[in-house]
Amino acid sequence: MTDLVLAQSLTIDERISQAMDPISSVIEGIVFYSVPVAGVNLPLIVLWLVAAGAFFTVYLGFLNVRGPRHAIELVRGDYTDPNDAGEVTHFQALATAVSGTVGLGNIAGVAVAIAIGGPGATVWMIIAGLLGMSSKMAECTLGVKYRRTRPDGTVSGGPMYYLEKGIAEVTGRVRTGRFLAIFFSIACIGGAIGGGNMFQANQATAQIIAVTGGADSPLTGLRWVVGLAFAIAVGAVIIGGIKSIARVTEKLVPIMAGVYLLAAAIVILFNIPAIPAAIGEILAGAFGFSSVGGGLIGALIVGFQRAAFSNEAGIGSAAIAHSAVKTNHPSTEGHVALLEPFIDTVVVCTATALIIVISGAYLDPVAGELGGVALTSAAFATVLPWFPNVLAIAVIAFAFSTMLTWSYYGMKATGYLFGDSETAETAFKMVFCVFVIVGASLSLGPVIGISDSMIFLMAIPNVLGMYILARSLKKEIMGYRANVADGTIAKVGELDH
Repeated sequence: MTDLVLAQSLTIDERISQAMDPISSVIEGIVFYSVPVAGVNLPLIVLWLVAAGAFFTVYLGFLNVRGPRHAIELVRGDYTDPNDAGEVTHFQALATAVSGTVGLGNIAGVAVAIAIGGPGATVWMIIAGLLGMSSKMAECTLGVKYRRTRPDGTVSGGPMYYLEKGIAEVTGRVRTGRFLAIFFSIACIGGAIGGGNMFQANQATAQIIAVTGGADSPLTGLRWVVGLAFAIAVGAVIIGGIKSIARVTEKLVPIMAGVYLLAAAIVILFNIPAIPAAIGEILAGAFGFSSVGGGLIGALIVGFQRAAFSNEAGIGSAAIAHSAVKTNHPSTEGHVALLEPFIDTVVVCTATALIIVISGAYLDPVAGELGGVALTSAAFATVLPWFPNVLAIAVIAFAFSTMLTWSYYGMKATGYLFGDSETAETAFKMVFCVFVIVGASLSLGPVIGISDSMIFLMAIPNVLGMYILARSLKKEIMGYRANVADGTIAKVGELDH
């Protein structure tokens, strides 16, 4: 009888946690299985992603270094033909994909990485970001190459399509490709509803309550109302599909990233005398000469892990957004996708890291207990006392844009499972909006652990498919670059002269 009374006294949150804890522990234990390396645990999924980045960097001839110049030309529209198949411009596709990665990981995750691994984690984070550029190029080129265009001109693409069609084409193993595509799609839907939706809604709601009075906020007991407002806003955008999402993200992403980076630049300028010492501390920590943080191995593992978790290179999610681009040359979007990990990790994550190191906020004895957002906020507040409020707004904007992008990812994965069905995609949009309210209302606990696992499960079939299709991929990219070099593919207007 006592157990029955106890069960009845539990809140909804506690009941969900009680039911999900065992499942979450098993799934997380499998996906994030770690091996000890010099006293530090290395998740094998991180090694899987970083190894893919390293392989494609070498295999594609270091195009992560040689390709960005052409990528910028493409984003500017120098090679854009409005008559090409697709739904969005190169810039819109890039903005949409970036909006799915630039978010809490850049603000909170970097702070946690430095608190654990020390300043040296910054160097390895940048290196992993540079390697991730190659993975993004590979998966987004394949996404466009094997995409499906409907009679009405709308596009469906991403790993589920190149896993099925590409593997069948290259190896003749139809069932293998189909299995991997279904595996990817199921994981993508789970990740979209959890990490790309409920977690974002939950964190955005927490920020709104924090800036409206915290525990005394009138919204404390009305989290569902905040969730409903988010659901309406998200629904109003995603009902129009990728074109509507792209119109919002192409404006929102540059503004929110610009404000964040401007504030970071101000803090750095106010601390110019401290920059040499901070850089010295970062380099010393990266190569194991500093007593702060986890030493060489600790800094390396934490830095790689943060970059992999932040830019999602190798996960395959971005290929879904990039597949909608207007182009007849798949490699164009592969080049544009190079810029995504650079923006996310090399620029935004590094800016956050520099602020935390320069300000010395990570040296606070309770830095590891502050939590990511609080530590980053404290670092900015050393120069800009009012910035925590702006940071709260940035967190809300980042969360909103992430929800928009992941709704599209989940929608396309659902459509694939049901025969590229538009009806299934519409149903997913409705379900997605309902879960925005759920995410805002509950403390999610183990639900988020499962959804994070689902996101990284996507990397297993995706990277495997990329390896299988590597030869076809290289032929596509090198053929395109040869055509650009000899003028067969020219900038808009040049062919007329």
